[in-house]
Amino acid sequence: MTELLPLSNQSIANATSILHAGGLVAFPTETVYGLGADACNANAVASIFAAKKRPKFNPLISHVATVDAAFALGRKTPIAAALAAAFWPGPITLVLTRDEHCPIARLTTAGLNKIALRVPAHAETQRLLTTFGGPVAAPSANRSGKISPSRATHVMQSLAGRIDLILDGGACESGVESTIVDCTGTQAIILRPGGVIRDEIIHVLAAANLDPNIGNPPAPDSDSTPVSPGQLSSHYAPNAALRLNVETAANDEILVGFGSIAGSGDQPLSLSTKGDLSEAAAKLFDLLHKLDAMKLPKIAIAPIPRTGLGEAINDRLRRAAAPRQL
Repeated sequence: MTELLPLSNQSIANATSILHAGGLVAFPTETVYGLGADACNANAVASIFAAKKRPKFNPLISHVATVDAAFALGRKTPIAAALAAAFWPGPITLVLTRDEHCPIARLTTAGLNKIALRVPAHAETQRLLTTFGGPVAAPSANRSGKISPSRATHVMQSLAGRIDLILDGGACESGVESTIVDCTGTQAIILRPGGVIRDEIIHVLAAANLDPNIGNPPAPDSDSTPVSPGQLSSHYAPNAALRLNVETAANDEILVGFGSIAGSGDQPLSLSTKGDLSEAAAKLFDLLHKLDAMKLPKIAIAPIPRTGLGEAINDRLRRAAAPRQL
């Protein structure tokens, strides 16, 4: 049985006890809800993969409370130091070379010599991590490949009976996952766009007298050996078929609007009638969950600009619309 509790001193104490015992706890962050386990306990990490039905070759992000804790697990590079100083705590994950003495279970990193680390900004998540006192491996709290959860109810719908506890912190602020940046070389590589946009990263690198050119990820749509989470070609998918960049829906489609393109319905469905990318990012997964509950056969999405947060939104939509792996 999965327990659902509001965030409080007592529920965080309960969550800490569950994590120490090798159990699974879902918790809110500023991006989406994460499914957490003790990152140093291989059996606990294996439980994440089992609960999500996640392929074991798909690495996990480990969350820690402080910058110093992160750099005790992965090797600091000039790029990593600059990005950590600018954006941690916050919605960015840094991929580092695993430290020789790193205690995190190898299953967390899918056997790779790189490790994905994040210092989240959510105050209650910070309290949970500080109380637990160690790294917590936490992918999004949903079945693998399905819509990411921005509310506790989304987690319950996806993982009820498969995990121990869900901490309910209301709706997540950002709504899209963290940006993932490989910092192991002399050039930053964005492996997954997210809450920190490309232009912000370029500005920080230039200010630190580092190479501001962002490298291209290797084989971004390869499903064989992703080097970070969120790189599988089919991901974040609703049950309905998704068609993108649609200005006029077909008769058998429901249209989700954006900006001047109105969506379907008496109260038109829209990611943002104002054309606000921050609003669209915050609403994206919540709206997809609501459309999924309507059991629609086909969904059409209006064009979303590819600038700023639009890069992350389009990345999620492209993967959600990709051919499904059965």
